[in-house]
Amino acid sequence: MKSWIGRGAAAFFTTVPFAATAQTPPPAAADDSLIEEIIVTAQKRATSLQDVPFSIAAVTAQDIKESGASNLVDIARNVPGLYITDLGPGQSQVAIRGISAGQIVRDQPGVKESVGVYLDESPISIALFTPDLDLYDLDRVEVLRGPQGTLFGAGSSSGTVRYITAQPDIGKFGGSAEFGLDYVTQGDLGHDLKGALNAPLGEKAAMRVVAYRTDMPGFIDAYYPGRTVQKDVNDGSRAGGRIAFRFEPTENVVITPRIVDQKLETNACARIDVYNILGNTYTTTEPQVDVGERGQVRQFREGLDDDFRLGDLKMDFGFGSVGLTSVSTYINRDITVKRDASQLTGSVTIDLGGTAAQARLNSPLYDVTSLQSWSQELRLASTGEGAFQWLAGAYYQKTKRTYGQDLPTPGYDALTDALVGADSADFNSPPDTPFYSHLHYNFKQFAAFGEATYRFSPAWGVTGGLRYYDFSEDRTLTFAGLFADQGYTNQPGKTDSNGISPRVILTFSPEKNTSFNFQVAKGFRLGGINDPLNVGLCSAADLVTYGGKPNFKDEKTSNYEIGTKTRVADGRVTLNAAVFFTKISDLQVVADAGTCSSRIILNAEARSQGAEVEIFAHPTANWDFGISATYADNKITQDYLPGQPIGGVREGARMPTSPEIQAAGSLAYNFPMGTGLESYVRLTVQHVGSSFTQLGDKEANFGIISNAANRPAGSARLINLGGIPANTTIRFDSELPSYDLANLRWGFRADSWEGAFYVNNITDERAFLSIDRERGRSARVGYLTNQPRTYGMAFTLKF
Repeated sequence: MKSWIGRGAAAFFTTVPFAATAQTPPPAAADDSLIEEIIVTAQKRATSLQDVPFSIAAVTAQDIKESGASNLVDIARNVPGLYITDLGPGQSQVAIRGISAGQIVRDQPGVKESVGVYLDESPISIALFTPDLDLYDLDRVEVLRGPQGTLFGAGSSSGTVRYITAQPDIGKFGGSAEFGLDYVTQGDLGHDLKGALNAPLGEKAAMRVVAYRTDMPGFIDAYYPGRTVQKDVNDGSRAGGRIAFRFEPTENVVITPRIVDQKLETNACARIDVYNILGNTYTTTEPQVDVGERGQVRQFREGLDDDFRLGDLKMDFGFGSVGLTSVSTYINRDITVKRDASQLTGSVTIDLGGTAAQARLNSPLYDVTSLQSWSQELRLASTGEGAFQWLAGAYYQKTKRTYGQDLPTPGYDALTDALVGADSADFNSPPDTPFYSHLHYNFKQFAAFGEATYRFSPAWGVTGGLRYYDFSEDRTLTFAGLFADQGYTNQPGKTDSNGISPRVILTFSPEKNTSFNFQVAKGFRLGGINDPLNVGLCSAADLVTYGGKPNFKDEKTSNYEIGTKTRVADGRVTLNAAVFFTKISDLQVVADAGTCSSRIILNAEARSQGAEVEIFAHPTANWDFGISATYADNKITQDYLPGQPIGGVREGARMPTSPEIQAAGSLAYNFPMGTGLESYVRLTVQHVGSSFTQLGDKEANFGIISNAANRPAGSARLINLGGIPANTTIRFDSELPSYDLANLRWGFRADSWEGAFYVNNITDERAFLSIDRERGRSARVGYLTNQPRTYGMAFTLKF
């Protein structure tokens, strides 16, 4: 019997048997007990995954389906070394091997990504707003670990993630349709409808169309004093599609244009409040509010609207032993985030002498991003099968980005006139708007790169590459309003840099199924311009500590790595492993600027060291199992200033965001259910170790909010709204605890259809994924959390 579930179980352990494109079907295995190969393009040329001379994982479309993964966050829990801070749909941040200096938030638009995210060959990543693309009709997802600056450039200082889509297939007509239904325990009902169609257009062209809509269930309840509970408020929807064409006018020319369009909408984030100044269990003169296990305090609807549009054109030309590739990409993206900032505004109102009723004015904060980006890559590459392979190219990118925050608070001018004798007009902001900002960025980048591989014997090979980059960024900034205090109007800012990013890999293959790789590589993450502090909210001490830092430098990584890839037991067992040491210069640390309700980027010195291992076995035609794990020990190597650990930049401090230990295991059994019908049962277990959200979260007393006269240094001030008794102390865990998730799936498949029933998060684990805070924790603190136990079914029809 042919093992098809075995392919799925293998996916998360890098040895996945699936074709590189829809036009290259996988070869039939000579033996059902063998693990088939997958072809990847991690070196911008087609290569067997086991032959790529550095650490890489690949997850195919069938593996995504069989594991129940619905987004990149689900995939990351099963890929060693890949960790995603899940801030909600469309707002996730990607880290590889623990190289991260903390959560990036919306009001840091000048921060760039440290992991490059690509849709095929088009760069799509933004530091915070990593596109939450639907995974339907993908061919695979590739995860390249370690610096990839040589071929993928800026933003790949710790690795690269690539969504590889199924391509139009000339000469074939077919497609699929999928319907799914899921129910969240103590939550809402969700469903999705998706479809794909491949159609030939004559003998030399084809079209592939994908469309989808997913309605995501909510599971967070919203509370507010004197109001009934609003149930399951964090629901949302994702809808979109893509259309691609493939033209082959001659055997040496392939032209592939494509358009992608997606709209994402959410109605709240998955936040659990620990303390909220406008509703808590400590007040005595205001109604108390207990939000329970999965609740938050909010006055009105929050949410995100994300319109993502991409057009790209890839052209390949063959000239004998040399190929020319051109990739042109244009991205237009509009993002609006609305969040309830009434806690922030209310806390300031109390400090100004206002009453509890005055502190409850509706105060929505609108974060608006508009981005237009154009990039062009041209490269030449060898196309033969000889011992010497090479590639050389150039890259150019131009991006315009506007970002603004608007805090309309009806009635605030009259209030501040009465309290402090000033209103919005005195601070050059729109009426009833205590804070207003508008930033405009112009970004340009040029790079030239090359890489070559030479196998000077059957056992030995060497790969060497180099990338030169040059970038510049200009910014104008306007800050206005009472909270901005002095304000700024079209204040200019500028930064630029250039550098070289090399890579050298030595490969030794003592026999066909075993290889050892020795790598030295550098990567880089571009620097940027810090925003001014909200001076009017800063204490005198915080203004001295965090002021005077207009720019931050490029972050650079130097990686030293030894890895092995091997197959044993006649191809039934695959073992891949690597150990690494990475020196990080000018790590870009996200620092929460205390009472200023601002964040800035500081540069620090750090290192990351660890190991990753992946084992997959297919001992019989019925059984598959695998296990993978990553250990990453990431530390700051010196104080920000001698004896002054600003923002948590303290020698020996553990770097935030990523856990030290991450592991996943999978067990699958597949069996026949009758003529033409096969079935499988699959259990996946994931362990994610403890972590911190920001570097400063590990500092002493961070998890304390208190109004005691002698409250501990480093704790947050408890602002008295609602008669909170004196000497009240609120404690919360600043370290995000480890958690374990388990998913179970029963599936079945025939030639023209397949279906599955599943339970995700079997144990109903409530994981804390990130700490959410407002005004240095004095206005609000809570945790972002995961989806509770979910029951579901999916049915796919193929034609």
